[in-house]
Amino acid sequence: MEIRRATERDIKDILRLLSQVLEIHARIRPDIFIPGTTKYTQSQLREILSDDNRPVFVALKDGGVAGYAFCVIQNPAFSTTMKPQTILYIDDFCVDETCRGEGVGKELFAFVKQKAKELGCKEITLAVWEGNRSARAFYDKMGMTPKETIMELKI
Repeated sequence: MEIRRATERDIKDILRLLSQVLEIHARIRPDIFIPGTTKYTQSQLREILSDDNRPVFVALKDGGVAGYAFCVIQNPAFSTTMKPQTILYIDDFCVDETCRGEGVGKELFAFVKQKAKELGCKEITLAVWEGNRSARAFYDKMGMTPKETIMELKI
């Protein structure tokens, strides 16, 4: 399997996978997500793909995109009480539903982890929606642990 930085020629496949992720989220949280949409548009993707602080990596299998990892390099000193550090935030991660369970996600995550080390990042972070049990199980297997919890109260 080849894993590389995404290019504009990957946009069609990335949009297809973004749609798969959105539909999962729309089933989990129909009060928030709109079915039939995607997180990013074609023009937004073009902008993201040209930004070195927001690398997108794709896993290729049988000539097509089998997965992606949208990453953001962050230097978040939220206040003067926190130590500055470089973090690689995974903004979005997907393996094509037809390839799940075949090791694509594991290889893609290992690639992202190596890139984070090369960039001098101290950690990898991401957010996973409550109810997305398969994603949570995958991230647990990758060695991730909870760092903070975002709570909500519907009013």
